[in-house]
Amino acid sequence: MATTTVTRRLAAILAADVVGYSRLMGADEEGTHERFKAHLVELVDPKIREHHGRIVKTTGDGVLAEFASVVDAVRCAGEIQSAMANRDLDLAEERRLRLRIGVNLGDVIADGDDIYGDGVNIAARLEGLAVPGGICVSGTVRDHVGDRLPYAFEDMGEQSVKNIARPVRAYALRPEGLAAEPAPGSPARPSRRHRAIIGTVAAAVFVIACIAWWFWPAAIPSSGAGKLADQATASSTPVPTAPAATSIAQRAVAPRLSIVVLPFANLSNDPDQQYFADGITEDLTTDLSRITGSFVISRNTAFTYKDKPVNAKQIGRELGVRYVLEGSVRRSGNRLRVTAQLIDAETDAHLWAERFDRDTGDLFALQNEITSRLANALGVELIAADTARPTERPDALDYILRGRAAGLKQNSRDNYLARVSMFEHALALDPQSVEAQIYLAGVLSGRALDGLTDSVAADLAQAEGLVEQALAASPRNAFAHLIKGNVLRAQHRCEHAIPGYETALASNRNFVGALNGLGWCKLYAGSLEEVVPLGEQAIRLSPRDPGIGRWYLLIGTAHLLQSRTDEAIVWLEKARTAMPAVPSHHSLLASAYALRGETERAAAELAEARRLRGEGSFPSIAKMQATGYFGVPETRALFETTYFAGLRKAGMPEE
Repeated sequence: MATTTVTRRLAAILAADVVGYSRLMGADEEGTHERFKAHLVELVDPKIREHHGRIVKTTGDGVLAEFASVVDAVRCAGEIQSAMANRDLDLAEERRLRLRIGVNLGDVIADGDDIYGDGVNIAARLEGLAVPGGICVSGTVRDHVGDRLPYAFEDMGEQSVKNIARPVRAYALRPEGLAAEPAPGSPARPSRRHRAIIGTVAAAVFVIACIAWWFWPAAIPSSGAGKLADQATASSTPVPTAPAATSIAQRAVAPRLSIVVLPFANLSNDPDQQYFADGITEDLTTDLSRITGSFVISRNTAFTYKDKPVNAKQIGRELGVRYVLEGSVRRSGNRLRVTAQLIDAETDAHLWAERFDRDTGDLFALQNEITSRLANALGVELIAADTARPTERPDALDYILRGRAAGLKQNSRDNYLARVSMFEHALALDPQSVEAQIYLAGVLSGRALDGLTDSVAADLAQAEGLVEQALAASPRNAFAHLIKGNVLRAQHRCEHAIPGYETALASNRNFVGALNGLGWCKLYAGSLEEVVPLGEQAIRLSPRDPGIGRWYLLIGTAHLLQSRTDEAIVWLEKARTAMPAVPSHHSLLASAYALRGETERAAAELAEARRLRGEGSFPSIAKMQATGYFGVPETRALFETTYFAGLRKAGMPEE
């Protein structure tokens, strides 16, 4: 039986963890987990190796590292914190990952690759005393560092810490002191403005994130991570490493969501702007790796193709990916041109391309525009491309993709029936599929909202059960929260639907379906001043969306209720043109035409609404008022003086 050598040695120990990790995981489980992994791979691990240290273990929210030199350990901690201050700048402050770091010098027990003892525990306790973005070191560390590093140590006095018998003298390094000067030997970083521009263009990551929303809105299980000091005996978890090309080459079938982001070309006259193009590539690669179920080639491997001709088929074979994303950046003064194109690596076909020419003045507005338009446009193209691939034996995902592709066509009774059938096939093949549950619930609630089903109660009961199953398995799934909002709205429970929409938007502020649902709920709640901006925002974010008629209808209805009849007609006509098979588009337009005195056109629209919804529909004012949902009393009163008044003029009987 082999024996493990246990020895003692003096070591500098660095313990780091994420501030407020449980809160961050509660708000965005998948995103937080993937962003922390990215920080480990791109920053923490390289810095530790650069300063001659080694990672002993990682946990869900922390890192334990060992150094032979205490000066190296503190310098490494300072450079990590300095670099972390400039990461996640595209996120709201409350969503950024920030670290606390503790450094101690002490005797440790070395057992194989792991280390134990008070030296380790004190480092972890010091980490708990550090402020977010700061470092806390022991008195021993402070004495050994002396004047060797340009840091201002703040004496915190003697500190009593958990499970340590003696008080520990502690010194703090504040974030402002660490960020004051660039780390020695580190490369110059772009300015905050330049990083903002890079973040603007890197927002194109939603190109592929959109695929995830269409295809794979699943959740990552809870990490169950704890603090390093309380997990000193936990098994070592290696830091994720970038895959080498040889490890993934020659795959028989490339995964659906497999992609390589090739280095964006710098077409600017200034060669110093290369960092800008490289920053786009790196940010895209990092964000893509956060998508559940994705297979994204590492930045290091992708950069081996830099400045080489693009042969998509060869790259696809070498890396085992289905898609290749390439692009270029050209900057001239305050003008920015970004181009990107997606290539099918199997056929070398160019599936999609987009170009943006913009002024960089309002960078954050530009970021939103690029993010949303690329994401929605590419989402449509990828659905069509994937469903066009021949499949002899469709699996659950094939049926999900086909159902999504059918959703890009005009809504009608037949279209809804086809989509229900596809998602039911998917669920039959994989009864535990969260995606199939959500999509089927979405179609059932959607046709109820559009008035294109004769079994509203049964559809909504089934949809409610499906979405509850999905949320039980994937409680942080933003798409599931959106669909739950739709189910509740179709059940005339808008006050309960609003939190679902807000949860979805908190995860993705460009989630246009949630904007639409929230707009309707605001309308029924009587907050009409909030409705039109929500509809307009959805249109800006996805101006070519197949479901854009819903947003036109939302804006048109808000104008109608406020007796702005001419404006209402403009928007309602757009809704009818975009989605002519939805009955409510015609009934609202009938009312608006009648209020403007165009009774013949009003009668024709009312007849079309009745034809689309079916025999016996739109029978009388009284029956519609008794069976419909028109919100709070104030909103119902507005419907009475506008919508129903117009329907009376259009020829609808009172009883």
